[in-house]
Amino acid sequence: MTDRLSAILDRFELRARVFHSGHLCGAVDFDGADHSGHLHILRSGTLHIDQPGSAAIELDQPTLLFYAGSTPHQLRTDPGESVDLLCATVDFGTGALNPLLASLPTLLQIPLSHSSMLSKTLELLFDEAFAQHCGRQLALNRLTELLMLQLFRHVMEQRLVESGSLAGLADPRLAKALVAMHAQPQAPWSLERLAGEAGMSRARFAAHFHQTVGMTPGEYLGSWRLAVAKSLLRQGKSVKLVAFDVGYATASALARAFHERFGLSPTAWLASDQPASS
Repeated sequence: MTDRLSAILDRFELRARVFHSGHLCGAVDFDGADHSGHLHILRSGTLHIDQPGSAAIELDQPTLLFYAGSTPHQLRTDPGESVDLLCATVDFGTGALNPLLASLPTLLQIPLSHSSMLSKTLELLFDEAFAQHCGRQLALNRLTELLMLQLFRHVMEQRLVESGSLAGLADPRLAKALVAMHAQPQAPWSLERLAGEAGMSRARFAAHFHQTVGMTPGEYLGSWRLAVAKSLLRQGKSVKLVAFDVGYATASALARAFHERFGLSPTAWLASDQPASS
């Protein structure tokens, strides 16, 4: 089977940092100002989640919560009670341009009993979190990154999202075209060529892609190219080389696309030092 995730994850440096593991008593606020995703894993106890504009959530069984974007929220316990909780930030490198991040809902909520795929990694993660082994922080961060990869697999296999790249990657035919674009953003992709990758007619492919992914193949390819361009610019590559690597004929063509999307040239965007901007 085609590896549906590696071509995306190879382009970006997924980074996780566990900043809390253990008891939580009272309330803690997350204002979303750091633009990172937030992962919360409830191990035991009763936890309440408040989010502006949404009904409060009460959890009384082990659950994974993932906020994909910079959504303010509060975690709190009942008065005098505590919970066992692990919390981490997750940085996808390109903000909302990362197709995996963009296809997730604002809040993903998965009871741990619903995924055997996650259970072994969670067991290792909890073992590290509630002990004091050498290299604990590094182990926690790397295990959380592995957990995120498994979370993407779970979302695809259980079809937990109805649109976006993860929905497309869950479709056996569309996945072939998406993986091809992800692996070779510089290729001269046409609707006909992408439809051939999927083994579909042009008209049927275009309609099915738009219905499943939520945008046209051309729009998706353009967004993907700019996401890769951002990643390459952060690595220090010149605008000219980046343009070639992502399928633009000239540096000025990439600059025009950048300005249309972000209101800045590639060099001005890079100088603004906003790594999580979208």
